[in-house]
Amino acid sequence: MAVDFGRVLTAMVTPFGKDLAVDYQQARKLARYLVQSGSDGLVVCGTTGESPTLTREEKIELFRVVVEEVGGQATVIAGTGSYNTAESITLTQMAEKVGVDGVMLVAPYYNKPSQDGLYEHFKAVASNTNLPVMLYNIPGRTGVNILPATVVRLAQIENIVAIKEASGNLDQVSELRRSLPDDFAIYSGDDSLTLPMMALGARGVVSVCSHVVGPRIKEMVNAFTAGNTTLATQIHLELFPLFKTMFITTNPVPVKTALNLLGYQVGAPRLPLVEATVQEKEAIKNVLAGLNLI
Repeated sequence: MAVDFGRVLTAMVTPFGKDLAVDYQQARKLARYLVQSGSDGLVVCGTTGESPTLTREEKIELFRVVVEEVGGQATVIAGTGSYNTAESITLTQMAEKVGVDGVMLVAPYYNKPSQDGLYEHFKAVASNTNLPVMLYNIPGRTGVNILPATVVRLAQIENIVAIKEASGNLDQVSELRRSLPDDFAIYSGDDSLTLPMMALGARGVVSVCSHVVGPRIKEMVNAFTAGNTTLATQIHLELFPLFKTMFITTNPVPVKTALNLLGYQVGAPRLPLVEATVQEKEAIKNVLAGLNLI
């Protein structure tokens, strides 16, 4: 299955109102803004979208409004993975009916399956949909690492076509790239590692910071792709303080804070996440000011 999700994908936050209900109108506005700011695609209801605290009904409605708003202009990838295989299958099938372009499946968290368990989980979900599948490896959150050998096995399944790799291990990225088919896309799951990972053959990034500096991230990725590594490195170093500050506390708390400071009303996070502290807000303000964003 030949699929091109794009190079710069944004892991979109979920806007909430003052009552912490999902603000679907603001989600439409945010999706439009992100696409206009250089995002080739949007990942909806991933970790950055606070998927663990969203109901199934809220997720489906978010998929629907984002597809309605930017479908056909950008790829819409639905975060449908969880630690429950049957639930992941159901949500994936519902997302397919809504009209998304693909799904992202995070490694099951908390229950810590073996490598064989991971393989069977992803295989079960992929075999119950016609949509292309992006795997999502983030061991710091899930407690389990999808090893390269397991990804190679999964890549033999026709509609498993990509991985968002957020292990932070560049040796693992090297092993993935040398072992996987050329058309299997690797995406950086860490903004600060996008450029190093592209040097190792990654296609692009599933970004958090593109909420704030989307055009510059697109410029960095395009510069590297065009062979202008000097410019790409320059942009990477310019944005590096932002890349680190956006993770001074649990994602998506800092990026929601930044968006609210920039006038995009995305609200507070839902419990168990809490708003940034005074000190964290000050650090976020300072890095935004340093980039002349505020």
